[in-house]
Amino acid sequence: METQEILDRLVEGNTRFVADKLDGGLQDSVRREKLTSGQEPFAIILSCADSRVVPELAFDTGLGELFVVRVAGNVANPSSLGSIEYAVAHCGSRVIVVMGHESCGAVTAAIAGGDNGPNINHLLSHVQPAVDQAADGAEVNEVVELNAQLVAKQLVNDSTIVRDAVASGQVKIVPAVYRLGSGKVDFLG
Repeated sequence: METQEILDRLVEGNTRFVADKLDGGLQDSVRREKLTSGQEPFAIILSCADSRVVPELAFDTGLGELFVVRVAGNVANPSSLGSIEYAVAHCGSRVIVVMGHESCGAVTAAIAGGDNGPNINHLLSHVQPAVDQAADGAEVNEVVELNAQLVAKQLVNDSTIVRDAVASGQVKIVPAVYRLGSGKVDFLG
């Protein structure tokens, strides 16, 4: 599929999710058996680990369609970036969606600052650029959107594999925000 077809498919799936009309296809034993020989997910979703945000449901996809990387704050750390590079280089994924969500706890914690212990502090350091670039007094959801946009740019800046795939037109990166109440995904660019 071309990148626009993939984006259209994601939008159509999200429309079904919002309308409570999930297709629910490609989730049975026949599909599982077909995938035993390999995977070819058409899109990569870098999403927050928040339990309220489930990309496979939000886009109404089946087994093997999405390569989902989940980490609090949807940050591009070395492990998440390596996972994305794998999907681009070895699975043929054509679209990367960097999906933040409303009321993100990691973004809220980064805005609040303070000492959260070494591991959480390290995680939040990846969100800090969005906090630093946001306008004074910005609401959490404004910083969530900015974070998704900055992480999308970071994927290109920090990965030769992703940068080359984007430059050649093989891959498109799109930041997005998931709306908790409605389930709608708004693509930001």
